Amino acid sequence: MDIRAHTRKYVEKDNRLAALSYFGTFAVYFTAFYLAVHYVSTWWILVPMGAVMGLAAVRLYVLQHDTGHHSLFETRKQNELAGHALSVFTFAPFEAMKQNHNMHHGFIGNLDHRETGEIHTMTVKEWNAAGFWERLGYRLYRNPLVLIPLGALFTYFFRYRWPKNAAQFGVKGVVLHNLAVLAWAGVIYLLFGWTGIWVWLGSSYAGGMFGVWLVYLQHNFEDTYWDRRPDLDPQVAALQGSSCLDFGWFFDFMVANITLHDIHHFNARIPSYRLRQCHYAIPEEMGLRRIKFKEALYAMHLKLWDEESERLVPFPAARASERVAQPG
Repeated sequence: MDIRAHTRKYVEKDNRLAALSYFGTFAVYFTAFYLAVHYVSTWWILVPMGAVMGLAAVRLYVLQHDTGHHSLFETRKQNELAGHALSVFTFAPFEAMKQNHNMHHGFIGNLDHRETGEIHTMTVKEWNAAGFWERLGYRLYRNPLVLIPLGALFTYFFRYRWPKNAAQFGVKGVVLHNLAVLAWAGVIYLLFGWTGIWVWLGSSYAGGMFGVWLVYLQHNFEDTYWDRRPDLDPQVAALQGSSCLDFGWFFDFMVANITLHDIHHFNARIPSYRLRQCHYAIPEEMGLRRIKFKEALYAMHLKLWDEESERLVPFPAARASERVAQPG
């Protein structure tokens, strides 16, 4: 099978499916928000509704990501307008998000341009050459108890307020985005008071942590792909360096099929509502990797890229000279 030709069969966009996904997700988001606020004193309603709202926020972010590729709606203008509207609820300024993500696609699997990736990865060689403080910082950074909660807090609530390349991609857009988020916060306060603000922030933070976990798994697994030019193969990097998380159709549906990340990187023009059909029409003998939940959990244990074995590996065991001497 010619995978390139196969994926081209699924690039057609359909405004009916796009609108159903777009407005349907908003309907779930606002319904869960209202119920969480209205029953804030009833924990067995508040907690699940807050979780649903957080998941809906993740799905909105995935749809915004699609609009950045102009792959959700049929026209460029429709995607741009939809993407800007979504930014208020995803905390991500549209133009900066779009340009940064396209850079990520352009340098996928490139060891010489790891600054464009969402999760920084050191090589074993770099680790061995690093000093104590650099190793400590990297250990803390890659610790899931730091990476996920602090990563979500930093990325969605602080970093996106002023991306490092905002001047390159448009300061005005970032400023207007921040003002729009503040305006939305004002609307929430007028409607629901501080209860609404805390429900909004809490569910957004929970969704952000879930999103960071998904982002980690998209490119951090044992037999992922990294290389340097001129040996780097972009097509192999897209298919082998990006994951397919095989957690079932309902999980895929909840996150708008961002779990089918290998096919998305191979052909970013495919709308999210066609990714699952496209991926599972490819025979297993074509070698696409489908990661089950147990393997995904193990992937959180992998920290360094080993250029010799071409594998993502755990931190090496401490050398005897580095261990603290034990008494007796």
